[in-house]
Order: sequence, then structure tokens, then C-alpha cells
Amino acid sequence: MRREYCGIFGAWNLENAAEAVYLGLFSLQHRGQESAGIVSGSGSGDEFQVRKGPGLVNDVFSADSLAELKGNSAIGHVRYSTGGGCAPEDAQPLVMRYRNSPIAAAHNGSIPSAENWRKKLEDEGMIFSTSTDIELIVKMMARRKGSWEERLRGVLNTLRGAFSVLLFFPDRIIAVRDGYGFRPLSMGEKDGALFFSSESCAFDITGARFVRDIEPGEMVSVSAEGIKSIPLEKHTPSPCIFELIYFSRPDSDVFSKSVYETRLNMGRQLASERPVEADMVMPVPDSANIQALGYARESGLPLEFGFMRNHYIGRTFIEPHQHIRDLRVMIKHTPIRGAVKGRRVAVVDDSIVRGTTSRKLVKLIRDAGASQVHLLITSPPIIHSCRYGIDTPDSSRLLANRMSAGKMRGYLGVDSLSFLSMEGLLRACGGKDYCLSCFNNKYPLGRECEEET
Repeated sequence: MRREYCGIFGAWNLENAAEAVYLGLFSLQHRGQESAGIVSGSGSGDEFQVRKGPGLVNDVFSADSLAELKGNSAIGHVRYSTGGGCAPEDAQPLVMRYRNSPIAAAHNGSIPSAENWRKKLEDEGMIFSTSTDIELIVKMMARRKGSWEERLRGVLNTLRGAFSVLLFFPDRIIAVRDGYGFRPLSMGEKDGALFFSSESCAFDITGARFVRDIEPGEMVSVSAEGIKSIPLEKHTPSPCIFELIYFSRPDSDVFSKSVYETRLNMGRQLASERPVEADMVMPVPDSANIQALGYARESGLPLEFGFMRNHYIGRTFIEPHQHIRDLRVMIKHTPIRGAVKGRRVAVVDDSIVRGTTSRKLVKLIRDAGASQVHLLITSPPIIHSCRYGIDTPDSSRLLANRMSAGKMRGYLGVDSLSFLSMEGLLRACGGKDYCLSCFNNKYPLGRECEEET
């Protein structure tokens, strides 16, 4: 399965729209670091301008290349493939043609049955140029009749999955969120211009005002005729709880929740469930900073910083190759000996996946002279692999799937290991309608969806 955990951003009816998309992608860089791209156009039927390539946003775009991306509308994408390396042809947005008219498309998420659908269509003679799910969506749209909105609605009611999508036509942008609401997508506004983003934090840098979330199972089409909201088939809401635990930035609102407040609540809840005798609380920066603050406030222990983080290194969790993850852990975090030496340290982290990163971090703290290390995780044990876009390996490679709590404690080299309970996590997140499949093996789409064609 080819899964895409990415960030998408779009602007409609804005002078120099590509510049705003460029800024928006900077705010979404944490969602993907393998490639970046922008497609722009005038919204009047002219050809699109395209710039995309491997690397970070700042690597792909220069002042000169941005100046070439003319037009009053644009969409952009930062990509992280969970299925392996980033082939150049898979960089998004993809640009295709239908009846001599360009279509640009970008997405965040996964369609579990995509491989079966691709094989079926290839058997019928269709040729694919990339391994992305978004190419499948566009080509299935081309086989249907009606307006683009009608075609897309038919395709997405067939291709159940976990996705947010932006489609850019010469005369409109269409934004859509799957019927379960797995992946976030928001709409913003500034002086008559409309924006779409995977996270609301990207609106701030452009000066846009957050308007609302695109609802689960909603398609929003913007054109010279105005804004249209079109319903898709809806299901029981199942937003991905890992957005709140790890992926989204703390200054975002996703799923109508403040990520910052939610992570504070996770730390507070864990402190009430799992108090420890320690001299200090320290986060694994930066993903657990807010949770550690919540734990410190609830426990009354001082919050201190025991790691110096190198901010020129990207997120190790979303690096697809294990040997690079291992190297980056050593480069990314340096223990501050003066903070931890001779002290009982309560280390707060957001999750444990394979356990290799946590084990290395604990060793760094031990080597820096900590007398005790207590590891506190503000999520339940991850026991099952995600099928909907998160980079979790096969279940057999997940630490909590392979080991009991006691064996995990020994493997990690900690004096104690504590996880937030499922009930505590849901209390912190203010609801129960989330996808929790990585914790409880209950997959909202069902196994049969992954095989249907």
C-alpha cells in the first residue's frame, strides 16, 4: 500500500497566489520533507505553471522560480511517502490533461483499496505514470460523466479511504475531505480570497482568517460563481487521533480542537494517572514540549529542558529509512549534563513506535549522569499498524506488540515506563469519535474495504 502523509495548501482569487502558497507550505513543512511543489494559474483557462522537486520548501523554490508561478490561484503540497523513497514522478501536485485542459491535484492520506483498483484498471488498459492515489482519483473521474464535482463525488463515494484532496482546474478549486473525516482540512479567508490548508496554522503566516473546517464527507467548490458545498456519503466520524498526539503543530486547530490545549490535557491526565517521584520533568523536544508542560503543572514538578535540539534536523518519525532515523536521533538531540546529572528525571514523550529512538534517548540521558530515568508516554501503547497514512511499520515491528510492559522497560533501560490510558486520552481530546485502530485494532473502514474493487 502506498500511503501519503503530507500537507496541502491552496489559494483562490489572490494576486500572486503562489507566494501565499509558498508561505503556507513553510508552515506545513513538518508534515512532509521529501518533496514540495506548487502549481499556479490565472483561473481563466490559461496553462498552469509548475514547480516541484525533492527536498524542503526552501530547497525547491527560489525568488526567481516563485516569480515564474504567475496567476491568482494556486495549490501546493509537501510530501512524505510512507511507502518508501520519493520517486521524482510522485512529487505533487500532479498535473494531467483532459480534453486539452490541465488539471492539478494534490492529496494527503491513503486509499486502502487503491492497489486493487489500479490493477483492475490496468487490466482494462489504463496506464499510470505514478504510484500515487491522487492519480487514480483523477483518472477514475475522467471515466465518468457530468460536472467535475459530480464525477468526483461518484469516485469518492466508491473509493473509501482516509484523505483530504485539492483539485485545481482552470476555472475552480475543489477541496474535499473523506466521509470519515480521518484527515484534517480547513478553509480560510482574506479580503475576498479563499484558502485551504491541512492545518489552520498555515493561515496565520498569510494573514488569512480561519473560517471553518471542511466537514467530513464535504466537497467545497470555489469559482467565479461563488462557493458551493456538496455532500458526499458520510460515515461515523473517525478523525485520526495521531493528529492531536503528534503530527499537527501546537498552534493549529484541527478537528475543531486546539492542539495546544489538547496536548496540555494529555500531560495533565497522565500526571494524575501515573505520578512518579522525580526531581524534574523534561520533554523530548519538540513534539512533547506541551505535554511535558501539562505534566509539570499537574504534578508540581519543575519543567526543565534536558535536551538541546538541533533544529536543522527534520522529524525522525517521518523519515522512511531506519538507518537515517538512527543517525538523526544522535545528531538531533544532545543531553544537557548540567540539567540531568545526579537527578531523577521524568522524561515525557508523545508515543513509542519501534522503540529504537526512545532507547537511544534514554541512553543519552543515562550517559549524561541522570540517577534515574522515568519514561512517561502521553498516548496508549501502539500495538497495531495504521492502514490510513501514518508511518507505523508492520505490527510485528511495533515495540508494544512484541513485548510486555516489563520487557519494554528493560529494553528501553528505564526505571519506570508509563502510558496514558485510552480513557485518559479520550478525556484529554474531549470526545470518543476518533480512529483508535493503532491502539485497539478496530479499523473504521473494515478489512473488506481494502480488498473491494
